[in-house]
Amino acid sequence: MKLKNIGRAALATVMSLGIGFGATACSRDYTVAYVYSVSQGSLTSGGLVSAYAVDYQSGALTQIAGSPFSGVGNTPVSLVASPNGKFVYTINNASHNISEFAVGTDGKLYLMATTNDPTGESYPTAATIDTTGSFLYVTFTLQAGYSIASPGKGSVEIFPINTNASSATYGQLGTPTIVPVGNNPVSVAVSQPYCYTGTGAVTLNAACNGTGHYVVYAYVLDQEGSTIAPTAKPSILGFSQNMTTGALTALSGTSCTTAPSVNCTGYVSGVTPSAIVIEPTTRYVYVTDKTSNQILGYQIASNNTGALTGLPSSPFITGQYPVNLVVDPRGKYILTANYNSNTIGSYTINQADGSLGGVSGSAAATVATGPTCVAIEPALGIYVYTSNSIDNSISAEKLDANTGGLTAIANTPFNTSTLPECVVAVANGSHAQSVVNE
Repeated sequence: MKLKNIGRAALATVMSLGIGFGATACSRDYTVAYVYSVSQGSLTSGGLVSAYAVDYQSGALTQIAGSPFSGVGNTPVSLVASPNGKFVYTINNASHNISEFAVGTDGKLYLMATTNDPTGESYPTAATIDTTGSFLYVTFTLQAGYSIASPGKGSVEIFPINTNASSATYGQLGTPTIVPVGNNPVSVAVSQPYCYTGTGAVTLNAACNGTGHYVVYAYVLDQEGSTIAPTAKPSILGFSQNMTTGALTALSGTSCTTAPSVNCTGYVSGVTPSAIVIEPTTRYVYVTDKTSNQILGYQIASNNTGALTGLPSSPFITGQYPVNLVVDPRGKYILTANYNSNTIGSYTINQADGSLGGVSGSAAATVATGPTCVAIEPALGIYVYTSNSIDNSISAEKLDANTGGLTAIANTPFNTSTLPECVVAVANGSHAQSVVNE
């Protein structure tokens, strides 16, 4: 097994070679990142993950030897990568479990373990990892004791990730803790640490440059729409994260119990919200609404409460049926995957007030049929990929870092396995560093 572990001495050697060889170190087949696409596969054999190398000059994809990789559970709905790019996790809805893969230095995937949902018949819908890579947050549609025959509320399960690089179980998941949420949680986002420097009470005690304390917020997008609680409105449920344990504590204005007949309270959000992101400065939250074809924007209070206030300029028009969105690594642009219009929407973020510039008609790129998920490779932050479920492909675009415009990459789209549900990208360690420094 070739894992993505490179020591300082080895990294220094790579950098020295780059300097010594000059332009030759950056050849046309230079791999700057890896892209992974999870597909449905079959109900009998499980899903598949297709793996690709990203050419640093063009953004074109080349499928890695041995791809697609098996070991995925039934009906995968999402996949996430650890911040260090060493691990990829697939969220498997029908088999109620999570498949855990290590990323090799050559981009190949190696199945480490499969972790079952401990509550029984519960169906995962989405996931995210906190910025430290310590905790995996997974939304489930059913709490313990409920089933399709006897439905009830959903939950967020918080899986600790083994971050000890010398451990035999490095990157694997531990036993989760469970937080109750509403009837149909569909997306979850965890913020960057926010440095609170006010005089109010704080719940976390990590030092923040000697002037304040770090606070981390988590927001769960609860679509509702259940016959169990017909008066419940789609909403955002807010929590603060304990950076040591990963535990979530409901913010003021958010309340949820295990009782199916008692509605959760939160921040009302749209008609059929589909995905949620937090921009990197932890000032704004954005939600796609696939029924109203809009992005809804919110400002995070700067007074340590995490309270959300709708932006005066919100909502923002998107393409048809936006199902996913992502913020670029610089925090300058938001991109949406618009399923019915077969486009990627691109929007500039005004850091002063959170407003978005550009609309689907003037800043959208056409991709293949049925885009379900959009990702930006983190090494250069300029290559964008969508998984296209109807076309069984991955579309590739180049993002203009100055304008947010999108340009199709040569030979797009690229073939992938049947019914791709989501796509994620990780940097290729030292290669990315070499490119950035040249």
